[in-house]
Amino acid sequence: MEALRCEHVSRAFRGRRVVDDVSLVLKPGDIYGLVGRNGAGKSTLLKMLAGYLAPTDGTVAICGEVLGPCQTSAHLGCLIEHPAANPVLSGFQNVMVRALAQGLPNPKTEVAEVMEAVGLEAAAGNVAKGYSLGMRQRLGLALALIGRPDVLLLDEPFNGLDPEGVRQVRCLLADLASQRGCAVLVSSHVLDQLERLVGRYGVLREGRLVAQMTAQEVEDACADYLCVETPEAPRALAVLEGAFPGAAFTVMPDDAIRVVGPEAEAVGRALLEAEVPVSGLYVRARDIEDYFVELMGGTGAVRTEPEKGASEAAATTDEKGNVES
Repeated sequence: MEALRCEHVSRAFRGRRVVDDVSLVLKPGDIYGLVGRNGAGKSTLLKMLAGYLAPTDGTVAICGEVLGPCQTSAHLGCLIEHPAANPVLSGFQNVMVRALAQGLPNPKTEVAEVMEAVGLEAAAGNVAKGYSLGMRQRLGLALALIGRPDVLLLDEPFNGLDPEGVRQVRCLLADLASQRGCAVLVSSHVLDQLERLVGRYGVLREGRLVAQMTAQEVEDACADYLCVETPEAPRALAVLEGAFPGAAFTVMPDDAIRVVGPEAEAVGRALLEAEVPVSGLYVRARDIEDYFVELMGGTGAVRTEPEKGASEAAATTDEKGNVES
């Protein structure tokens, strides 16, 4: 059974769609990272999935149950924007109220386990208004976890946490997914933490889900590659495909050739021998931040590093009277 499914979900405010025709599916044990700029619609989407907002269009189903407008589910745990805690109660009391409302059979035991899981056992008796930002974030996570939900919706769960807290929460979510089959949808700007945690990504841009990909696909897209710039791209491609049959080649929109496999020196030599003019030969590298910034509509910073033999190949090509590098 699917843990979560939303189909063609949209939400309009004053005639403007802040979430536009979003469809996604989570299976038990999935950890799905939702990324996007501020204002892209991430929190609004999570609120509709949680039942806090009614979609203008579309449907949401949790564990096979299609939810009505602003309907929530006992299978669902949420931490969206600010933790829903009473500041005059202790951390333990806040979570106990949630446990009693859910009718859990052993509420004290359940609350104690959850407080320990999020690292708040030592501060469980302290009044919540005295909690730091990181402690309030842990308390919000405890409130989301009570009742052993099958689906977790988490909006910026690493906010305010110190490095130890980030690691603890990351490990906790990984354990919930792998050991209990909990499906986790997490929205975060902390891309390096998502990279260590999630198995799939979705990118929101101006309310639309513009890309969905697996972690392996993201890793492949961020891999370093050799870039060949030439005014004779079709002929260069034919030469390279003949010289390196096991390599991968892609002609980019600007007619540069992306090469994965052979070294720059070998590529330069093959083009030189075929008398193909070369204007640029270099390694192009980008990290996960660059990749997602581009998908979100920004401009990623691309690092270029000359490869050994690249400058020599370009210079020798220039000596033949072709294109100056």
